[in-house]
Amino acid sequence: MTTLALGPSWLDPDYLLNQFGLWGLLLIVFAESGLLIGFFLPGDSLLFTTGLLITTNKLDTPLWLACVLICLAAILGDQAGYLFGKKVGPSLFNRPDSKLFKQENVVKAHDFFEKYGPKSLVLARFVPIVRTFTPIIAGVSGMRYRSFITFNIIGGVMWGAGVTLLGAWLGNIEFVHKNIEAILILIVLVSVVPIAIEFLRARSKSKKAAAEDAAPGTPPAQQRGRHAKR
Repeated sequence: MTTLALGPSWLDPDYLLNQFGLWGLLLIVFAESGLLIGFFLPGDSLLFTTGLLITTNKLDTPLWLACVLICLAAILGDQAGYLFGKKVGPSLFNRPDSKLFKQENVVKAHDFFEKYGPKSLVLARFVPIVRTFTPIIAGVSGMRYRSFITFNIIGGVMWGAGVTLLGAWLGNIEFVHKNIEAILILIVLVSVVPIAIEFLRARSKSKKAAAEDAAPGTPPAQQRGRHAKR
């Protein structure tokens, strides 16, 4: 099976699975789930392709075993991220930008966590980049470990097994085989929709606030009061 690489060829799910097999897949899932260096990895399309290759007998691994190991790698990855965040603490927010680390990713995950609370650990699994930083932010914020591990397991199973089983189920449909490139692109697009919505919403609020502040006839005292409420 040939797929369209969504970026560099070494990030193409088909290439990664052919080169590194199941153990490479598990390492990628672990890294993307909670290591700072893993935010750019193709988790969703990789899991989907894994399920598809298994159901078409192009990957010699039982589906149930792949799902169990993927879920375990995802849960342990979040665990590593949580412990890292708890150890590093607030210093993470003062870390300078580099080629692999962008402060905006930390802020984005922090806002996501603040908005959705513990359930963000489940929701973030389906949002690229955010899923890498959210468990770290949970550790930074001192989230209760019992709550963390509960939502970590739920999210890890829903994402790890869910996306893999979806690929296996759709792998039996002829239309999917003929349009695999489009399917993978669609998965990536759908996974970034939540980020796009939040970005547009924040941009709209910012423009609205700027327009209100710039409105003629607005007393300075009223503007100061509005800023104070924020």
